[in-house]
Amino acid sequence: MVASVKVFKKTSPNAKLTVYLGKRDFVDHQDHVDPIEGVVVADPDYLKGRKVFCQVIVTIRYGREQDEVMGLKFVKELVLINEQVVPPRRSQDKKLCPLQDRLLKKLGANAYAFTFTLPTTAPASIVLQEGGRAGDTAPPVGVEYDFLTFVGENENDRSHKRSSVSMAIRKVQYAPLTPSSKQPSTMVSKGFTFSSGKLNLQLTLDRELFYHGEQIRFNVNVKNESKKTVKGILVAVVQNVEITLINGHYNKRVASLETREGCPITPGTSMSKTFALTPMLNGQKEVRGIALDGHLKDDEVNLASSTMIAECNEATGFVVSYVARVKLDLGSMGGELVADVPFKLMHPAPGSAMYQGKGKLTKTDSQQGRYESNYAREDDDENIVFEDFARLRST
Repeated sequence: MVASVKVFKKTSPNAKLTVYLGKRDFVDHQDHVDPIEGVVVADPDYLKGRKVFCQVIVTIRYGREQDEVMGLKFVKELVLINEQVVPPRRSQDKKLCPLQDRLLKKLGANAYAFTFTLPTTAPASIVLQEGGRAGDTAPPVGVEYDFLTFVGENENDRSHKRSSVSMAIRKVQYAPLTPSSKQPSTMVSKGFTFSSGKLNLQLTLDRELFYHGEQIRFNVNVKNESKKTVKGILVAVVQNVEITLINGHYNKRVASLETREGCPITPGTSMSKTFALTPMLNGQKEVRGIALDGHLKDDEVNLASSTMIAECNEATGFVVSYVARVKLDLGSMGGELVADVPFKLMHPAPGSAMYQGKGKLTKTDSQQGRYESNYAREDDDENIVFEDFARLRST
């Protein structure tokens, strides 16, 4: 039995141009990005010598639209891919994927296949939360991708809206298949001017990489060799967001716990405790500025994954990172002592047997993989299921 595959389909308003895509999420593997593979069908009687172009446009918005005054803009738009697909400018030297081959046979002589590859330096899809402002139609702050197909005289002739098709796509990252097994740890100390001795704090995590929805254990060891008393403890998961276009950065707590358990820690005593937190978006939906994974309308929304950057590349767009933080409160006169341990928060790679079911592997991606692995020449057309892309625009 051959598994069916869902194909995303969208038609231009004048019904003269139709685009088919096998998937909408394209994985960045750091050394390469999954290719954008699809088929376009154009009405030859409508073209009349004109051409069909495909573009991949990334929009990086680093400020709210309502704050743009006196011509100041907080948005940058880049065309990453700009190719003529009808008629093909160059011969199709790349081997067609099974889905493209099947679609060409099904759709006839007016169908043309295309294959594009995003650069590894392109930023991952990300959206900053607006803080629960219902009904706000302004474009979100973050990174969004648009796959645009249009009919025109040249690649800059995008004026014919009725003969163009726009599809929201995403560039995503997943955790490495072989994550590091090391236990990240840090030790910090604080001395005091008018008293001898130091307060020592050690924080250790079970591992460097955690998956969305997993519990993070904070192993805390405090040794008080000072003459101060620890009155309270704060443990938190902090999301750091760097905006590379303006060299700006900020942070948000996405999980926290204040406790006096084990306190007071008086001079000459020690404490060893384990605290657990699960960073999730639940309960944080009113907090403006929290970074979220770029999402489409029917997708579950979650905290942004840690940004992975290849050694040979520079960071672009928005860079997200996480730290586990423990803060010891010594009162108004003693101040505080803070320990931070960085870690990664991601989804496991689709198809990973070790963490099967924990990642955000969509049903469509799973069907796509099964179709390609089980593809056979005698496969019939009923194994391709078309879904209208119109309702899948990004929010």
